[in-house]
Amino acid sequence: MPIMILRRIASGVAVLLVVAVLTFLMLFLSSGNVARNILGDQATEEAIAAKNAELGLDQPLLSRLVTWLGDAVQGDFGKSYFTNEPVFDAIGSRLPVTLVMVIISIVIIAVIATLLGMVAAVRRGWVDRLVQILAVVGNSIPGFIIGVLLVWLFAIRLGWFDAVSTIEPGAGVGAWISSLSLPIIALVINGVASAAQQIRSAFIRQLEQDYVRTLRSRGISEREILFRHVLRSAAPAGLTVLSLQFIGLLGGVVIIESIFAIAGMGRLAVTATTMGDLPLVMGVVIYTVVIVIVVNLIVDIVNGWLNPKVRAA
Repeated sequence: MPIMILRRIASGVAVLLVVAVLTFLMLFLSSGNVARNILGDQATEEAIAAKNAELGLDQPLLSRLVTWLGDAVQGDFGKSYFTNEPVFDAIGSRLPVTLVMVIISIVIIAVIATLLGMVAAVRRGWVDRLVQILAVVGNSIPGFIIGVLLVWLFAIRLGWFDAVSTIEPGAGVGAWISSLSLPIIALVINGVASAAQQIRSAFIRQLEQDYVRTLRSRGISEREILFRHVLRSAAPAGLTVLSLQFIGLLGGVVIIESIFAIAGMGRLAVTATTMGDLPLVMGVVIYTVVIVIVVNLIVDIVNGWLNPKVRAA
């Protein structure tokens, strides 16, 4: 197990390094005249040259890349071109909101999808067909449409929740609940059906295995078979699906945060990309990749604990 973890960490670091280098090169090779983008079309050539020197953009690209990597290893991702705010601080003030929203959503999705998938796999019949229909409907309706409908119904018509986020520094629990309830519901509705279908398939595969028939022939109760044996055996496939859902939520949250005016990583990424704030874009990319690597590492560790074959591999 420790060897597996070390190998996963090493591969994660390698992936992070490759993504960082490729992203840096693509951003700065395709960004055009960064100083003119910052100063505007009316800026003089002298002002542009001074701005390039200030930002270090007059240095060779590879030299800038080495400098950035050296600073990034120490936790310094530079400063925003437009606000002069350190990238670390800009991301640190917005990351908690996004992570809270995504983590709560994935926990709810995991519970509901597991229950639906288990019931559909065991009962079959109309429950099974309902889960498959919900999966098709859930995948076909974009998350932003669900978000808009929720705002119209529960915020505008009924007034139960805030239409836009009221989360600010020092905001209380009430503001967090009121601001994040509808976005979380939108994310759950969009993700739970497809996860339930995948978990259902994993349960069906396990229920068709010989060990299940052997356990039943020994008189072991169906409840114990399902929750002690089948659930454990189907868990690795379910965890893999949920990890993919988590990664998908990190991307889908961009639109949801825009709809509900939540100051999270999604809106930060959109704003930084629109403005051409390259250090901020780099920071968002790196933090997102780190989160994905950590999630995959946790899933691998749990899968290794559940399934000895994974540890051996």
